[in-house]
Amino acid sequence: QVQVVESGGGLVQAGGSLRLSCVASGSSASINAMGWYRQAPGKQREFVARINSSGRTNYADFLNGRFTISRDNAKNTVYLQMINLKPEDTDVYYCYAQDTILRYHWGQGTQVTVSS
Repeated sequence: QVQVVESGGGLVQAGGSLRLSCVASGSSASINAMGWYRQAPGKQREFVARINSSGRTNYADFLNGRFTISRDNAKNTVYLQMINLKPEDTDVYYCYAQDTILRYHWGQGTQVTVSS
């Protein structure tokens, strides 16, 4: 069983930066892609960014280059560096780890609040 734990959320002013971290338990051989989604109350969870075990990345179009995802395979850790944050980035950010049989394992989420 894979367990996923996020950290790094908080309150920041518009234009500021935050770095989210996510650690997945289990051996690196069992983890394929890792990534982030976000969700506001009453809304559907939306894709933010993804990185596979080879380092290939995908981003949501609305980010316009403001977020960068990176990964340390040895530590089963993925990071989301967020810059130029906007109030509309306020959400709960969820990390996931996809194992080699394509199951998704989700964390509990970390709150990001951007004040105007």
